[in-house]
Amino acid sequence: MRMPGRNIIKEYGADEYYHVYSRGVAKQKIFLDTQDYEVFLGLFKRYLSQEQSRSSRHGPYPHYGTRLKLVAYCLMPNHIHLLVYQTDETVIIEFMRSLMTSYSMYFNRKYKRVGPVFQSRYRASRISHSNYLEHISRYIHLNPRDWQNYPYSSLKYFTGTAAAEWLQPADVLSIFASREKYLEFARDYEGHKDMLDELHWELADR
Repeated sequence: MRMPGRNIIKEYGADEYYHVYSRGVAKQKIFLDTQDYEVFLGLFKRYLSQEQSRSSRHGPYPHYGTRLKLVAYCLMPNHIHLLVYQTDETVIIEFMRSLMTSYSMYFNRKYKRVGPVFQSRYRASRISHSNYLEHISRYIHLNPRDWQNYPYSSLKYFTGTAAAEWLQPADVLSIFASREKYLEFARDYEGHKDMLDELHWELADR
């Protein structure tokens, strides 16, 4: 799926949902093998688990799990999508700085390169209507061509085949009568093309 239009939030609000996305510098791949994806997922666990994680060498890592919820995600070869909820005005900035800096250090060290991994700053769109939550989660999950079997999205947590304390899909799932109904909704892409077109507009620059 095509990424939404450019949108850079300069001021964030408390108790708000955001669609956050970023891509590789010059549209280059940011995940080259399975280990790269697993390292990025490990950073979600590091920063968003309910208990603060610690390094044996450097002490405690920054902890955002009580101030930010990761509701949905998809890691594509050259870009990422996150659906998050923050309880204060600064935690997205802090979380994304930790996430992208840690991954960039890993990536540059592994591939013996220097310079930025991600293209400029991440972008974020505030979700101004609560009834967009389910549509944005679907947009995120439908990014891969074989989306129902894609291993690096949060869909498996929505369908109940996996669970993790750092991923909290309940805000979206509570809209549906069951997990199966959410999967039906995700499949029903063509039937909601008008809503998705409106969503693209909502996420794009004016």
